[in-house]
Amino acid sequence: MEDGSNTTANVAGAIAVSLDLASTPEARSAAVAYLESVKGGDIHLLANTSLRLIRNDCSLEIRLYGLKMLQHVVRFRWDEFSIEVQNDFAKVAISLLLDIVNQPEEWVLKSQTAALVAEVVRKQGVTFWQELLPSLVSLSNKGPVEAELVAMILRWLPEDITVHNEDLEGDRRRVLLRGLAESLTEILPLLYSLLEKHFGAALNEYNRQQIEVTKKHTAAVTAALNAVNAYAEWAPLPDIARYRLIHGCGFLLSSPEFRFHACEFFKLVSQRKRPHDANALEFDSAMVNIFQVLIHASGEFLNKYGISAVIVDESDFKFAERTCENMVLLGSLHIQCIAGDRSMTSQFLELMLRFFQHYKFALHFQSLFFWLALMRDQMPRGKATLSTSGTDHAADSLGLGSVQANEENKGLINLASDDTFSVIIEVSLHRLMKKSKVTGYIPKAVALELWTEEFDASDFSHYRSRLLELIRLVASRKPLVAAVSVSQRLDIVLNSSQISLTAENLALIECMQPALEAIVSAIFDGSIVLNHHDSRNMPRLHEILEGLLQLLLSLKWTKPTLAELLAHYLDALGPYLKFFSDSTVLVVNKLFDLLKSIPLTPKDPSNIARHARLQVCSSFIRIAKAADKSLLPLMKSIADTMALLQSEGRLLRASIISLEKHFSSWHLLLEFSNNKKF
Repeated sequence: MEDGSNTTANVAGAIAVSLDLASTPEARSAAVAYLESVKGGDIHLLANTSLRLIRNDCSLEIRLYGLKMLQHVVRFRWDEFSIEVQNDFAKVAISLLLDIVNQPEEWVLKSQTAALVAEVVRKQGVTFWQELLPSLVSLSNKGPVEAELVAMILRWLPEDITVHNEDLEGDRRRVLLRGLAESLTEILPLLYSLLEKHFGAALNEYNRQQIEVTKKHTAAVTAALNAVNAYAEWAPLPDIARYRLIHGCGFLLSSPEFRFHACEFFKLVSQRKRPHDANALEFDSAMVNIFQVLIHASGEFLNKYGISAVIVDESDFKFAERTCENMVLLGSLHIQCIAGDRSMTSQFLELMLRFFQHYKFALHFQSLFFWLALMRDQMPRGKATLSTSGTDHAADSLGLGSVQANEENKGLINLASDDTFSVIIEVSLHRLMKKSKVTGYIPKAVALELWTEEFDASDFSHYRSRLLELIRLVASRKPLVAAVSVSQRLDIVLNSSQISLTAENLALIECMQPALEAIVSAIFDGSIVLNHHDSRNMPRLHEILEGLLQLLLSLKWTKPTLAELLAHYLDALGPYLKFFSDSTVLVVNKLFDLLKSIPLTPKDPSNIARHARLQVCSSFIRIAKAADKSLLPLMKSIADTMALLQSEGRLLRASIISLEKHFSSWHLLLEFSNNKKF
């Protein structure tokens, strides 16, 4: 006994030194080494010492360390005990729960005591658990503290069994998991009962101003929610629904105290994979319930704040973020579950559109992933063709990396109106800007919180590439809607620039060019198949894009940076010229005008003019590639003009080399213009 007391005192002292920031590194290392030697020493001395450390007269830190040592004993050295000692140890662990009930304890002590009991259950096996469960159910009915402790045990059990743990062999894990699964008919109803009972009790006690009692019931609800979340990862979803946990957690979404824990539940169940057995229909039914809950929660938030107002309550905003994240998961993975309900599907799409439009960047950013997933699912696999004027043109696939969509999903997009797609394009065009410096060109009604370095999005270029992909996908699905949106937007911006080309205006013009390129390439590069209905839209598409092209050709931009930008806009319309070549000669002449307008400044240290000239040449090449055979009648004129510019010294060697990479040589260019072998 004396040796045990001395060891306990020495261990307590070593714990204090190891946790004291004022301790020297040498002292701390020596203390840690001593503690490790005790943990690896005599098993009975270790167990008895640990039990002494958790007495009430010890400090919180020492008591916690004692519980950790007991967990170490059970996890790593359990087999060194005889069966009789193992049974006695299990009884001691259970008695610790009763000791905690009789006196107020810190949450962390309760949690670690529950974790110890869970460790014992794991080692003792299914039979022990089946014998213990009725006692735990009975204990949970005694009061809020008991209920909290039981919920903590229920939370720790599946966490220890389902996660990878090297000290728990595969066979034992399967046996314990099977035993726990067989108890779900008792565990899940118990958890719902704890949620219902103690949430109601917390409200009643709060109304009676019994704050301390309210805190106990609140702690019981929180512990029960944590336990529910531990089962949400693996328990059969139909069982979770059958025992009303979806309903219970959905109800708690309206409680500021518990809504974030409830959000975690819906995040976990939304990620569950659909089974391919007889339970699939029950799974789908449960998912419909989840859709109903999250649709209601999203609608409550959006109806309260709208989409343009700044959210004053930071907690409400964080909750909306979590809810939107769950909606994205649910819609991306399981929207086929509500495909047969047009009303619910339309309501879901409307809410996701409102999140996408939202003033707050974080909500928009979350919803972007849903719209990308939905639009990818609508695209056909393999190559598509686009034909006009009786000519078929091969096209490359989108290369989106998406798999063939569920056939039920294919028709979902038909529930979205043209107005929906128009909003998606409009919002995407506005959000291509990094900072909110262009409020003069964004109506206040649709003013947005734009991307800044403060957001968690890893990089603006990654975010922008997603926006451009979405723009491209929408243009593939609704070419006329996309063309109208980008044309109207550019019409406003470009006409404003002719009055006053400010830095803000220039930044806006720069960010719009990739959007135009994405839309035109989606429509005319063969990423879609124009059916008869789409073909009837071709005259209107021609009218819109021709009008935009003429506006671009009318711009009198002569500064090198502006000439470069205008050339990029013109080459964005290259695929359009492939099908409507009437204006090709005007575009070619405009590019030559831009080359002529850039001054020859060989000694310019900034190389701005040199860079601009090379970029204009690059645009020329891209247009030539995109326009394809529509450029044939102009090749002699192009060659003559290039030769003239070269002879006059107005086309520098770097520009000549750039062009020759595409045309090979002036001689071959002339042969190409005469339809000879190129």
